[in-house]
Amino acid sequence: MKRLLLATALLASTAMHAQKILTTGVPTGGNKKAAVSEMIGITDVTIRYNRPGVKGREGKIWGQLVPAGFNDEGYGTSKSSPWRAGANEATSIEFSTDVSVEGQPLAKGKYGLYVVYGADESTIIFSKESNNWGSFFYDPKNDALRVKVKPVATDRSVEWLKYEFTNQKETSATVNLMWEKLIIPFTVEVDLVKTQIAQFRSELGSDKGFAWQSWNNAAQWSVDHNTNLEEALRWADLSMDTRVAGNRNFTTLSTKAQVLNKLNRGAEAISIMNEALPMGNMQQLHQYGRSLLTQKQNAEALKVFILNHEKNPNQFTTLMGLARGYSAVGEYAKALGYLEKAEPLATDAVNKNNITKSKAMLKEGKDIN
Repeated sequence: MKRLLLATALLASTAMHAQKILTTGVPTGGNKKAAVSEMIGITDVTIRYNRPGVKGREGKIWGQLVPAGFNDEGYGTSKSSPWRAGANEATSIEFSTDVSVEGQPLAKGKYGLYVVYGADESTIIFSKESNNWGSFFYDPKNDALRVKVKPVATDRSVEWLKYEFTNQKETSATVNLMWEKLIIPFTVEVDLVKTQIAQFRSELGSDKGFAWQSWNNAAQWSVDHNTNLEEALRWADLSMDTRVAGNRNFTTLSTKAQVLNKLNRGAEAISIMNEALPMGNMQQLHQYGRSLLTQKQNAEALKVFILNHEKNPNQFTTLMGLARGYSAVGEYAKALGYLEKAEPLATDAVNKNNITKSKAMLKEGKDIN
């Protein structure tokens, strides 16, 4: 009896362990696991999927292996399933912030990614169920979003299905599902200003707020994007506040002046810069002068270039600054003279070529900026 019980226990144990599959380098069904991730603005977009191969089935993928429309897989609870947008487990896509897909809003989170293929029009489905195996248990009640897109035929064949980000911009990118000779694209957009400002507010309340650079960076970003200026002015003030390790230096003062200019408070900006300019080093003054040129404040830019040369005479940078400054106010002969003084100090081919081109422009009576 004891031998019978032992044998039974051994059989049960063997059966239980036989069900456990060891991890190996061989992908299930030959379908490789993969992941691709990219930042759009400050939003992380991550896609995890399995890569089926064409494996000699050219011309039999779309409309056959990947059937058109919804289909009954013959297993599971779903009688009308989309394609899993990959192999094995359902493909998933995750967004770290709210986004919009093809112009429609989608909350941050992780979603199952499905495709309803059509030769002329396909539907991308984002399901709240992100951990399903394939689409056997797909339920349309869990759809968070559906968008319609147009497949794009291509001459280049992709053996292993892949996802790729293209058309990257500061606030958007195109996600391409690519397999065999077809691309199914969809566009993801982010509200960069909203997400970035929210991120600033969160991080400035953390240990990152104990550094003047953090407050200054937030204020400068707002200036560069011409947004959130009233709060940017507060951030600029805090970058100089000793209660948050503030520092009253050229960088913080000039950032505040830029905010004030954006708020049409020019007189205050000038007063702030009068304090800042004596603190600036050669590169800081030169870059500030260049920024004034981009704002078409040419006379003010020339004053900065003159000051920089007085503090740092006969340097390549300051001579080039004077050339730009005098050119901006139309005094081309003076600008040419400073270029000729800067020319022997040019140490690399790029600067030498720039001087050659700029001299030719000035001789033709053209501004070099």
